[in-house]
Amino acid sequence: MNGRSSRRWVSLLGLVLCPACSERGEHRVEAPTPTPLGPPNAVFPEDFGFVHAVRELSGGHVLVPDPLGEALYRVDMDTGVRTVIGRLGEGPEEYRQPDAVWPLPGDSTLFVDLGNGRLVRLGPDLEFGQTYPIARPQYDGGFVMALPAGVDRGGNVYAAGLGSYPPDPEGRGTILRIDPATGSVDTVGSYKLNDVVVEESENNISIMPIPLSPADAWGVAGDGSVVVARSVGYGVDWYAPDGPMTRGDTVAYDPIPITVSEKAEYFRDRRRQAEVGMGITTSSEGQTTATFFRGSSGSSEEPDYDSYRWPDEKPALQSITVRVDPRGRAWVRRHVPAGSGTTYDLFDRDGTLLEQVTLDGDRRVAGFGPESVYMIAFDDLDLAYLERYALPDD
Repeated sequence: MNGRSSRRWVSLLGLVLCPACSERGEHRVEAPTPTPLGPPNAVFPEDFGFVHAVRELSGGHVLVPDPLGEALYRVDMDTGVRTVIGRLGEGPEEYRQPDAVWPLPGDSTLFVDLGNGRLVRLGPDLEFGQTYPIARPQYDGGFVMALPAGVDRGGNVYAAGLGSYPPDPEGRGTILRIDPATGSVDTVGSYKLNDVVVEESENNISIMPIPLSPADAWGVAGDGSVVVARSVGYGVDWYAPDGPMTRGDTVAYDPIPITVSEKAEYFRDRRRQAEVGMGITTSSEGQTTATFFRGSSGSSEEPDYDSYRWPDEKPALQSITVRVDPRGRAWVRRHVPAGSGTTYDLFDRDGTLLEQVTLDGDRRVAGFGPESVYMIAFDDLDLAYLERYALPDD
């Protein structure tokens, strides 16, 4: 290799973060009448580059990492003031692309420092503490990636297993539980991935997810229970930390035909969903390292829709992380006709659909407080704003 390093870039959204599948529940139920979530009780006046995971601190402020804005903020939603925590760099109390925050015991926080490839424990006063690597080399030369889709109260990270070639013949991915301190890894579940198109040539292999094909979504509760929202036979399954699974009802829904409007909205959503990527570098001495970044998922130019393979109908749910609120309810984002706003289904621990809440525009759950749900709202210029709503009653 003439002393040079080789580098491969991998899209983690396409290969890792597209969620998953299950069988039908035996009992079929109708969805409840949609209920508006109501107006926000606070809106932060300034926009953010990108936000997907926040946490409310014990004093009521909100910890907001902005990977594209390259800042970790402590936000006061009531006064409209935000304060930068830490600074850019590679040393102590420094970060590059602050990406997500998750609650830990003792009012501490697990902070994802994506650009430096590490997880950082923040204390109650937001002091920077112990760090752990995101990428852990394995004996077979691969990596386990501790990029959290959820964190339990014991500090375990739950992440999607890295995709491989050839793809799993059943189209399924794995859910891993990782102890950041020891590096121990357990497989705690599986889920249906997007359908893909595989094209091989003499020097290249291309694996492309089929847009809007059925894919499950999943998330984690504080006690370590994993919830998988089924894209086939729509409903949710709950996996307890000790193994037993509770199968939820199958929920009826009206299929939505995929029109030009649906395709346009799909690519709009991709522009708004900054994508995680990973760089794998192999040195001339054979040492392999991994680096991470988050950037735009799509071009501002309108793509050629006919160059993609599309299903005839949208699946019931969107394959994004399922958030579990402080009352144990799983928030599953539904597919709705283009331009129809945002709908979330709220499921309890028995897999029963309790409530369906709606909001205007494009809004996504980013986190919770004891009595609040935080949403990221996008305007027509794709700018992201943080909003706080009252948590709906059961």
